[in-house]
Amino acid sequence: MSADTALDEVDYLLIAALQHAPRAHWREVGAMVGVDATTAARRWARLTGEGLAWLSCHPAPSVAGDVVTAVIEIDCVPGRLHDVCARLVDESPLFTIEYVTGPRQLLLTAVLHSPARLARYVAFRLEAMDGVATVRTHVVTGLHIEGSRWRIGRVRTPPKQLPVPEAAPLRELSEADRDLVFLLARDVRQSVQQLARGAGLSPTTVRRRLARLEAGRAITYRCEAVRSVSGWPVYATLWASAPAKDTARVVARLAGMRETRMCLSLSGPQNLLATVGLRTVGDLRTFESALTHRLPELVVHDRSLTLWQLKHAGKILDPDGRVLRAVPVIDDWHTAPTGQAEQDLLHRLRTRAPGTRT
Repeated sequence: MSADTALDEVDYLLIAALQHAPRAHWREVGAMVGVDATTAARRWARLTGEGLAWLSCHPAPSVAGDVVTAVIEIDCVPGRLHDVCARLVDESPLFTIEYVTGPRQLLLTAVLHSPARLARYVAFRLEAMDGVATVRTHVVTGLHIEGSRWRIGRVRTPPKQLPVPEAAPLRELSEADRDLVFLLARDVRQSVQQLARGAGLSPTTVRRRLARLEAGRAITYRCEAVRSVSGWPVYATLWASAPAKDTARVVARLAGMRETRMCLSLSGPQNLLATVGLRTVGDLRTFESALTHRLPELVVHDRSLTLWQLKHAGKILDPDGRVLRAVPVIDDWHTAPTGQAEQDLLHRLRTRAPGTRT
């Protein structure tokens, strides 16, 4: 049974309901969908079990601290693409990995906690990886639109959004908060009791912390479905540029377009990168034409189609987009050894070359 025929209208409504209220009780979810709690839970278990839909959780950009996000292009040695992909998917700093068309084979998004860690990761991990031919790195200077705002189409009635208490946005997470987010990343719909056991806290404390994190918009939930059933199965990345004075207007226009999933500002002359979802491959030309007509100051320099999204927000996906397993998205690479190469370089930097004047 193909992914296109595996979902019916109740499944679509269920996904839409969980996009609005990812941790709501099954009674509430069922009421939004028009089924009982048992049916809602059983339906979701089938969708997740078959890898057709999933929930994920990660810290919001506002509490990520002084992190550095980078878009990284990789070309592989001929015949080694699959070997490189198999090594990359478990790399914890990598948020996304895409096999794409165009002048690069792989397009990665990496999140690390300092420029120094990014430099070490690219130089002593990625560039040294067997099978990697070239690596090009672009630092993200602004995250304007990100994918958690996406909402599935083809639903009869939008679900009622549950109210969320207002609170001042949080700016950082405590160690206990991070542990809780890590547990949620493994299973968003764990009960409070399960989270309490995993975190070594009382259920009351977990409820209070969760309420504070959600009200402070410190965590981002994502409910997504296999692209072939989302209504927007084709993904494209546009590399573009616009004058700095026009960036805010360009981004605002992009944000208002149904196709836009993500928009970033980058270092370098191609200072904007946008990811869009399309209904067909042929729609790329139509979308780009409409975009540049509305925004004549925007110049699109390059575009690529995603052939296979191997990793997305901590989920490993098969070529059809079904979830295979989860990988927590954390920057723990600094704890791994970088090998002798870094030590050799540091030794050379410390040592004055013969004949060098002081």
